[in-house]
Amino acid sequence: MNTLPSLIFERSRDGKIGCGLNDANVPAEAALDRELLRPPIADFPQVSEVEVVRHYMALARLNYSVDAGFYPLGSCTMKYNPKVNEKIATLEELQAHPYAPHDLVQGNLEIITRLEEWLVELTGMAGFTLAPAAGAHGEFAGMLIIRRCLQERGDPRKIVLIPDSAHGTNPASAHFAGYEARQIPSNARGILGRKELRAHLGPDVAALMMTNPNTLGIFESDIAAIAEDLHANGSLLYMDGANFNALMGVVRPGELGVDVMHLNLHKTFSTPHGGGGPGSGPVGVAAPLLPYLPVPRVLREGERLKVVYDDPRSIGRVKNFYGHFLVMVRALAYLMALGREHVARVAEDAVLNANYLRKRLEGLLELPYQAPTLHEVVFSDQGLPVKTLDIAKRLLDYGCHPFTVYFPLIVHGAMMIEPTETESKETLDEFVGVMETILGEARDNPDLLRQAPTRTPVRRLDETLAARRPLLRWRRGEDH
Repeated sequence: MNTLPSLIFERSRDGKIGCGLNDANVPAEAALDRELLRPPIADFPQVSEVEVVRHYMALARLNYSVDAGFYPLGSCTMKYNPKVNEKIATLEELQAHPYAPHDLVQGNLEIITRLEEWLVELTGMAGFTLAPAAGAHGEFAGMLIIRRCLQERGDPRKIVLIPDSAHGTNPASAHFAGYEARQIPSNARGILGRKELRAHLGPDVAALMMTNPNTLGIFESDIAAIAEDLHANGSLLYMDGANFNALMGVVRPGELGVDVMHLNLHKTFSTPHGGGGPGSGPVGVAAPLLPYLPVPRVLREGERLKVVYDDPRSIGRVKNFYGHFLVMVRALAYLMALGREHVARVAEDAVLNANYLRKRLEGLLELPYQAPTLHEVVFSDQGLPVKTLDIAKRLLDYGCHPFTVYFPLIVHGAMMIEPTETESKETLDEFVGVMETILGEARDNPDLLRQAPTRTPVRRLDETLAARRPLLRWRRGEDH
């Protein structure tokens, strides 16, 4: 049925109960003092157990996930995550209290250390902190490391340069680290060139924050030369590695002159994400910046592992304890399952899938940048009788999750599509078939798309009103 399930509140009838408890000889008077008790909940639903179960099952069926279908959400790398990694993360032997003595949790510390060693090998950086809780948190930590380094040099500087093709969180991270963020335009190839950079370099430039591959899905091919120009200026190069799924096992950013970078374990390294977590944004640094990494740090000392909590040059703590440990468990299990001989296949297949979609769709949609793309491709709604949002809404009618819309901002009506390496050719062909049908509808009956979705439990919403006046809970008698 294409209607919302009846809310549990609407099924409430006086006298219904959802549970039955045997007489436990517990005094009727509450054990807590009355001033500690909350007042009775008004309008609390009275329903049976089966109605409770059906209510939550109906809500669950409204969810969409990568386990349910294709999730081409560009820039987010919504890949399928092997369930064996989830099983490993629930092993009882790995569940340890963070205050446990180090001698009793050497296995847990070994997991942290081995994952860091994997990330060092993959990126070419000198060392990592696994503490940051997510990508933007990693960006912030990375910029604090840069700030501490420049302060020790006696030249803190004021400005961070950010290309217009960078991730949207980069300017915020620079700002909260105390810098002024300045945008640099991309060139006609969709990348940052040395000419564009040099026009903005000066004695107050602390760093450049570059997303590579950038949000157009294009590799920043001038990165090594740009690193040379930055270093000659006394500036540092930060690389946003959220798109590392396109490079893993193929490109080592540390060898290109990158000073600081973050990765997203919850994108590239197999932890389900979305809806607020869980996440992890490890930060890697070049050798001169190792002393500034956050504490605590796990270090090898002979055959044992020790934890360093105090380091006068460190930026200090950025997260309680060691970070999100079970995300690290999943990431290490994922990498060990791939092995050194297969880790590059992740990037190769992700790039292959994205370019397959590009080839199938570029005759149907405007492709604003002709440069080769890697893990994702960005189209435009230029020349269409409908807008990007209309196409995205119509995809819902066909059971497809929409792509990322209107980002990056440098593309008019952007449609950012990232298939990841876990999708089959059959799935990609099905998606292309749906897009062909929708674009045919756009030509013949554009109003149909402007009214979409038409087959979902909820029709098109006033998204501006929803953002400004959100209704976050049910209220009796109100129209939702």
